[in-house]
Amino acid sequence: MIQINNLSKSFGGRILFENINLQMSSNQKIGLIGRNGSGKSTLFKIILDEESHDSGELNIPKNYQIGTLRQHLEFTKATVREECAQILSEEEQYNFYKIEKILFGLGFTAEDLEKDPLSFSGGYQIRINLAKLLATEPNMLLLDEPTNYLDILSLRWLKRFIREFEGEVILITHDREFMDDVTTHTMGIQRKSLHIIQGNTKKYDETLALHDETYEKTRQNQEKKRKELEEFVARNKARASTAALAQSKAKMLEKMEDMDSLEQEANLAFNFTYKETPAKITLRAEALGFGYKADEPLFSNLSFALENGKTLAIIGKNGKGKSTLLNYIAGELPHQEGEVKLHPSTTLAHFGQTNIERLNTSNTVSDEISSVDKMLGIAQVRGICGTMMFSGELADKKIELLSGGERSRVMLGKIIATPSNLLLLDEPTNHLDMQSIESLCSAIEDFEGATIMVTHSEMLLRRLANALVIFHKDGAEYFDGTYEEFLEKIGWEEEQENNSTKPKEEKPKVDKKERKKQRTALIQARSKESSAHKKELEFCESQIMELEELLEEQNEKLMEASNSGDNAGMIEHSQNVGKTQAQIEELFERLEVASETLDEINERYEIELSRLEG
Repeated sequence: MIQINNLSKSFGGRILFENINLQMSSNQKIGLIGRNGSGKSTLFKIILDEESHDSGELNIPKNYQIGTLRQHLEFTKATVREECAQILSEEEQYNFYKIEKILFGLGFTAEDLEKDPLSFSGGYQIRINLAKLLATEPNMLLLDEPTNYLDILSLRWLKRFIREFEGEVILITHDREFMDDVTTHTMGIQRKSLHIIQGNTKKYDETLALHDETYEKTRQNQEKKRKELEEFVARNKARASTAALAQSKAKMLEKMEDMDSLEQEANLAFNFTYKETPAKITLRAEALGFGYKADEPLFSNLSFALENGKTLAIIGKNGKGKSTLLNYIAGELPHQEGEVKLHPSTTLAHFGQTNIERLNTSNTVSDEISSVDKMLGIAQVRGICGTMMFSGELADKKIELLSGGERSRVMLGKIIATPSNLLLLDEPTNHLDMQSIESLCSAIEDFEGATIMVTHSEMLLRRLANALVIFHKDGAEYFDGTYEEFLEKIGWEEEQENNSTKPKEEKPKVDKKERKKQRTALIQARSKESSAHKKELEFCESQIMELEELLEEQNEKLMEASNSGDNAGMIEHSQNVGKTQAQIEELFERLEVASETLDEINERYEIELSRLEG
C-alpha cells in the first residue's frame, strides 16, 4: 500500500497542498473530494509519477501495481481483440485467454472481440479500457472522474465493479451518491491540507465542521488572551515594579503561535427567477416523433402532460435521443411528428450543451449575462455574476478564457436572469463540483415552475423527478412516477437480461424467530460495546460546558486584577486560565475519539443487521 509523508506541491507560487500525509490500508476504497483546482488530479499525477512534487516522500512498495482509468477514450486498432492485445508483454502475446476471460466477465461475447471498438456505446468503450487495465493486474486503481460521459446503465455497472474490486481504490467524482455507494473512506483537500475519515461525504462534512468549530473557538480564546497580554504589557512595561512581569508576558506573546482565520470557500447559491403563471398544465406533448433518418425514428407517438411545479426527467443510454427530445420540445429542431402545446403564459429557459457552445467567446461574463435582458441594471448583472462566483474583476473575464465548468456557470447565470416558468436542463451538473451540484438541486427544488431535465445522475433522479421519459426498447415511453417506482415496477431491461444469465446464489434460510433472536443479540451487543463510549461522550460534553463557563469567570477576574494593578492576582488568574484552557482542549480531543469510535461501532453493527435482513 502507498504511503505519503509531508508531501507539498505548488504551481506558479500558489500552494495546492503542503505537508500532507496518507497511509493506505488493504482493500481501502477512498473518495477524494475538494473544490475545482484544489489539487486532486495533481495528487493523482504525482502518485502515477507523471508530475513532480516540491518536497516530502511518496513510498510505493516494490511490485505494487497502480492502474488508472483514463477519461478520454482513444482506440487505435480495428478490433477489440487487437486493441486489448496491445497491453500484453512480449512473452504473453499468445496468452490472449487472459484478456478474453476479463472481457467475457465484463459482458462481451466471442463475436464482440472481432468488432470495431468504436462501434460500441460509451459504457462498453469504458469496459474495453477497463479490461486493458485489469489485464495488467493492478493492486490499486486511481479513478479520476470515471463517471464523465457514461450513461445511467454504465454508471450502475461501474458502481458494482468498484464495490467488488479486490484491491485499493482512490476515486475522484463530483457525483456524491456514486461516491458514497462505493467507498469506505472520504478524503478531502481543503485549505491546502488533507483530511480523511471513515465514512461517507456527509460524515466528512460534519467532522470537518466540528474541527473548524473547535479551531475557531481555540483561535478566539487565543486572540482574547493575546489582547489581554498586549494590554498588560503596554500598561506595565514602564513601571519599575511590574517591568519584569511585563517582560515575562511579552515573551509569552512571542511564543504564541499565529492562528489565521479560516478561509471561507465561495459557494454557488442561487434561485431561478419564477414568472407567474395561472397554468396548471405548463406543457402538453401530443404524439411526438422525430428522427434524423426517415426510416429510423429516435422516438415516436410520445405523449405526456407536465404540471406546473413538477419535474420530468429524460433518461436512458447515450446516443438514444434524450437531448434531441429536449431540443425538439424547445423548438430548436424542424417539426416532424406531433405537437408541443405550451400554455400562453409559459416562458421557458433552456440550458443545453448547444447553448453553451453559442456563448460569444469575445464577450465578458457580465456582457453575456446582460445580453439576456437589456433592461437589467449594472448592479443586477454584477449581482448575478457574483452569485455564479464571478465577483469583482472576474466578471470582466472573457468567455474564451473560461474552463468548461466556468462556462456552465455563465449559462446558468443567463438562465437566472431570464424570468421563466419552465426550465429545460440538459445535463446541468456537467463540470460542476459537489457543492455547486447541491446548490443546483436546491434551486430546482425551490423553483415554483416546471422542469424538464436530461440527466444520468441517480441522485438528481431520486431527489427531483416526479415523472420520467425513458429511452429503452428502441424507443421512448412516458412513466408517471418516481425513479424508485420505475426501478421497482419496470427496471432496466439490460440489467434484467444480465441477471437472468447468472446463476442465483442459494442463501441459507433463517426462520423469522431465529432472525429476531439474532437481531436482538446484535442490538444488545452493540449497546454493550457502545455504553462506555456514550458515557465518555456525555461526560466530555458536560465538562466542556462547565469549564467554558469557568473560563469566562477566570478571564473576568484576570481583567479585574489587571485593571487594579493586582500583580499577585494577575499571576494566579493567568495560571488558572491556562490550566482551564488545557483541560478544555484535552476534553475536545477525548470527545472526538469517543465520537469516531461510536461511529465505527454503529457502522459495523449496521452492516451485520442489514446482512441479517438481506
